[in-house]
Amino acid sequence: MYQWFVAPLCLLLIGSCGGQYEPTWESIDSRPLPEWFDQAKFGIFIHWGVFSVPSYGSEWFWWYWQGQKFPSYVSFMEKNYPPGFTYADFAAQFRAEFFDPKQWVDIFASSGAKYIVLTTKHHEGFTLWGSKYSWSWNAVDVGPKRDLVDELATALRKYSDLRLGLYHSLFEWFNPLYRADADNKFNTTVFPTTKTIPELYEIVNRFKPEVLWSDGDGDAPDTYWNSTGFLAWLYNDSPVRDTVVTNDRWGYGSICKHGGYYTCSDRYNPGHLVKHKWENCLTIDQKSWGYRRDAKLSDFLTTDQLIASLVETVACGGNWLLNVGPTHDGRIMPIFEERLRQIGQWLKVNGEAIYNSSAWRVQNDTVTPGVWYTWNQKENAIYAIFLSWPAEGYIVLSDPVVSASKTQVVLLGYKPLSWESIKPTGLKVHLPQLVPDQMPCSWAWTLQLTGVA
Repeated sequence: MYQWFVAPLCLLLIGSCGGQYEPTWESIDSRPLPEWFDQAKFGIFIHWGVFSVPSYGSEWFWWYWQGQKFPSYVSFMEKNYPPGFTYADFAAQFRAEFFDPKQWVDIFASSGAKYIVLTTKHHEGFTLWGSKYSWSWNAVDVGPKRDLVDELATALRKYSDLRLGLYHSLFEWFNPLYRADADNKFNTTVFPTTKTIPELYEIVNRFKPEVLWSDGDGDAPDTYWNSTGFLAWLYNDSPVRDTVVTNDRWGYGSICKHGGYYTCSDRYNPGHLVKHKWENCLTIDQKSWGYRRDAKLSDFLTTDQLIASLVETVACGGNWLLNVGPTHDGRIMPIFEERLRQIGQWLKVNGEAIYNSSAWRVQNDTVTPGVWYTWNQKENAIYAIFLSWPAEGYIVLSDPVVSASKTQVVLLGYKPLSWESIKPTGLKVHLPQLVPDQMPCSWAWTLQLTGVA
């Protein structure tokens, strides 16, 4: 039961187990980001938990119902559930009877994503694996009676090349140990030392994730969570020390300041080049991260909108983490599946402008709106991705410096195109007249430019 305690004992006592990285932000932040993450560009976020049972309003259902007592949530419970019904009673209905991890992996792989991030535990505290530190508030003891994290991790590695990422909330809204520490202004650390830190060791040692997506600091500083101590162990001694990537949510004040890459805020998309690696996490359902039975079609981002977001994010140096919310019984709804598969169709044609690419010297064209640039060193090519097909039959790219004898322009998925130089710099590319069935893809289109200065 206490095996987790042996390896990190030195960490809990002195804050580090030795090694290249010390338990300070200066040292932790000096670690280079593993190269695979920047090359991957696109991942799938999965919000799944007990909140998927009421599937009303938001994945923050419990907090809005009993923490904030929002009238709409209170009314929903009064109309649909008997008096005395508790949030814990939802767990028995979280049975995941239709959960097929192989099917999930097929959908995720078809999207063109390179990694996933599964919520192993949200702020409600319910763990999707059989945690020894959950007091039976987990998917093995209640509800599905299955280790959902293990099943998905196993299927992911068996049937795909996707990398495993795990989300874990530091705090829990109504955990009495956390609330007691909060009442003590976080001068006591009972909750992190007996719950949060042991869970983190448990999921890293058992599942070996290559993304560890921390969240939910509960307004407590990183010193309360001993974040730098844990990260020093993660980077020095853990089984994923060479490949693991972490985000910036490790305590109040650390977001957009410390950690492996920055998330800054949900749906963070600055629209310009950011020097530090960052990630844009967003939801297909614009109003919730978890599944909502009350969602309307207009709440879902269209494929056009999603691809535009992907292109803008990558052009500005970010990764794109797109969220889906499965149902309580383990289904990924057709609208989510359709969006993911359509993104995959687009990437089959335009992927060389996305994967392994870097930000170019300009991110979007300074004359023509809706044109975003990336650069692929391996292909020695610049890519101009335009979000709408111009009615004029041509497109002006003002920023590339071209050569009459060397520059070639190819419409990805089609063939080389004719072009003419313009002054002072740039080129005018003549687009082919194509009927819909001849178009290389249905949403955004990419020009590959080689022989450009």
